[in-house]
Amino acid sequence: MPKSYISVETKRRVFDRAHGYCEYCQSPSHYGTSSFQIEHIVPTSRGGDNGLRNLALSCPGCNGHKSDRIEAIDPADGELVPLYNPRKQTWHDHFSWNEQYSLILGITATGRATVEALQVNRTSLVNLRQALYMIGKHPPRFEG
Repeated sequence: MPKSYISVETKRRVFDRAHGYCEYCQSPSHYGTSSFQIEHIVPTSRGGDNGLRNLALSCPGCNGHKSDRIEAIDPADGELVPLYNPRKQTWHDHFSWNEQYSLILGITATGRATVEALQVNRTSLVNLRQALYMIGKHPPRFEG
């Protein structure tokens, strides 16, 4: 299947809407070692389109772990649940930070499944969060 085209203007709008942060793990793009990607919340292989309501800014790690998934297993009860959708849901309704702001905690079935499936607490991200917290640059100051 040919790769779907997303215009430069649409990419800019997605980036601006996300304030330059991964909409899943809340990592800032300006500290990333690789370019962030425009991610299809519902993959085109599953009927998703290139509309703004189906696009999210994602770090390469979250995008790679999400792949073409739209649901995952909630580790608390083993049920298959939808992954977090940043266009239809609010980050703080499904996730919170631990006391040190280094770990993302899933507070709903969707949150827990997304934390596990996208591995949002990868060692490199935890280390980055700790370093940024020490210099007052973490957590993000906007409502993700």
